[in-house]
This record gives sequence, C-alpha cells and structure tokens, in this order.
Amino acid sequence: MAAYSSSCCSGRFLLINGVPRTGDGDVPPVASFLESTSGAYTTTRTHGSASCVLFWDRHLTRLTESVRILAQARPHLLGPGPMPAPNQPPLNISSLAKSVNHSLKIGFRLAYDERSRYGLNHELAITALVTRKQGADWLFDVFLHIGFYAPPVFGSSGACLAVAGPGRDLALAKYSDWVRIRKGLEKMKPPNATELLLSNNGDELLEGSVTNFFVICKVADNSSAPSTSSYRIEVQTAPVRHGVLPGIVRQLVLEICSDKGIPLREIAPSWSERNLWEEAFITSSLRIVQHVDSVQASASYKDLQLKTWEDVSWILKHFEGPGPITTLIQKEIMARADREVCQME
Repeated sequence: MAAYSSSCCSGRFLLINGVPRTGDGDVPPVASFLESTSGAYTTTRTHGSASCVLFWDRHLTRLTESVRILAQARPHLLGPGPMPAPNQPPLNISSLAKSVNHSLKIGFRLAYDERSRYGLNHELAITALVTRKQGADWLFDVFLHIGFYAPPVFGSSGACLAVAGPGRDLALAKYSDWVRIRKGLEKMKPPNATELLLSNNGDELLEGSVTNFFVICKVADNSSAPSTSSYRIEVQTAPVRHGVLPGIVRQLVLEICSDKGIPLREIAPSWSERNLWEEAFITSSLRIVQHVDSVQASASYKDLQLKTWEDVSWILKHFEGPGPITTLIQKEIMARADREVCQME
C-alpha cells in the first residue's frame, strides 16, 4: 500500500468537533481510541464502494439515545466532569445530532478523497463518540474516528465463539468504557476463538462481547398429534431486557423475520439445549451477519473464575457452514442496506 499523506495517519482519521486532528502523531486504532476516551458511541461502515453509510439514521438515533440514558443513569460514563445541577436544562438532542452529522460529512470527505488518491477499494469503518466537554456541565465534544476496512465475504469464514463471563451493565446504552471492561474477559479466550459470548449462569447465552447472538433451534410442535414427535424451527436471541445491547443489525433481523414469516422468539439460547441448534450466527454493524462454526463453553460455569482458558474443560458444539435461514437473513439485510442508506457522494 502506498504511503499516506500526513492528513491520513496510518490509514486512520480522527476529527474533534469536525476538525481533523493534526500534529499529534499517528491516529490510534479504534479500540485504543475508545479505551482512552469515555463516552457514548456507535460504529458503522460504508457500503457500495464507500458511496453510502449503512443504516446511519438508526445509528444516530441509537447514539443520541445512549447519551440520554447515560446522562440520567451513569453520567461518569460520558466522561469526567461535574455532576449535573438539579435545575440543569434537558439535553438538546437535536443540536447534538446536527453536530455528529456535521463531523461525519467532513470526515467522510477527508477519508474518501484519501481513498481515491491512492486507488484503494476499501470501505470505511466509522465510529462516532460523544463525550462531556471537560470543565463544562452538559456541553459535549464529538469525536469521529474513520479507518479503511475490508468487509469479510459472507460464508468465507465462520465465527468461533467461547462463553467467557457475565453480561454487561447498562446494556441499553453503548459506551466506550465497555471496551476496557471486556478486556478482562480475554484471559478466558481460547486461541481458536474469534468472539466471546456472555452469560450470567453458563446456560442462558446473552450476546457476544461486540456482537449479538442468534441460534436457529428445533422446538416441539405442539400443534401436532400427541402420538407424533414433530419439531418446527425458530430463531432465538436473548431479549434486550436481559441485559443485551439493542444492536442495529439485531433489530433488522427481528424485522426481517416478522416480514418473512420466520418464527422468532426473544429468549436466551440455552446451552443445555445445544443439540437442538441447527444453525447459529452473530451480527454487528461491521460484519453484518457471520455464520458460526463453533461454540464452546466450560463444563462448569464456576470454572470461568479460574485464571485462564487453559484451566477450563471445554465442551464444543460444531455447525456445518452457513445454513439456509442464516443465508436468507443475510441476503435480506443486504437488500435493505441498498435501500436504507445515507448517501454521501
């Protein structure tokens, strides 16, 4: 890859309130940036050779909702600053959304021009973060981190999941401190695992550390005659009320299943019923949909309190590539991506 100009630090860009950061060395990877900057955030990517941003209106709504939730319940997660006064006026969500959009337009043009200059065909990974302005009550800084991104081809490789520990606190909001908190789970990540699953009891599987988790499960068909052993198929994913992030693609899966008549139940997939699982997949705004090759869990949930993954006896569940329902859902989401986008050119 050709050397980048000084305005593009190692293929990454960082803007603060719409102004590109310059003169401070390389822009850090997005995980390092999030670890060092408290606030509410959302991550998405472009589509169609960086011509549009996927589901941006949904992401902006989720970002401003996360700011509202944190301001009410955990203001320290929005960054350091004084506690809000009792008579503090309500957050100006409309103004905040305009500031985020302003930064996106500037940052997108900067990254797109650099992409074109060097003849790259990458998409752009975009993270918008809102943090409290230091020394102010409820004034905010808007950070925008952009990097070049090569999306995986659906079906080319599956995810290998491992159950690693308990679910997150205040999952209704997406906040950057979780990036630092989840690093504590990494000690339980076997070398072959590509994503960690969260569970509060070792049986009910909630979500991944950066993804939502779905299974396609056989369930007894109660409409059949009592003398027959009949099953039907349903999609299962843990409900938000159990402490699950309301992911953008997760919501799209729910909508598509409803539209297409695919049975779906918001219930935490049960590890003890894994023999009934026909397919599994994870979702995120970068991967969209990725089929699962395997899930592994400790033979005893208490073993996850041990020092490392090597101290645990693992039980493994395998799947055979992307199944038909996973494939259909992925296809339908990408069809919506072509319609529900924010055009940037």
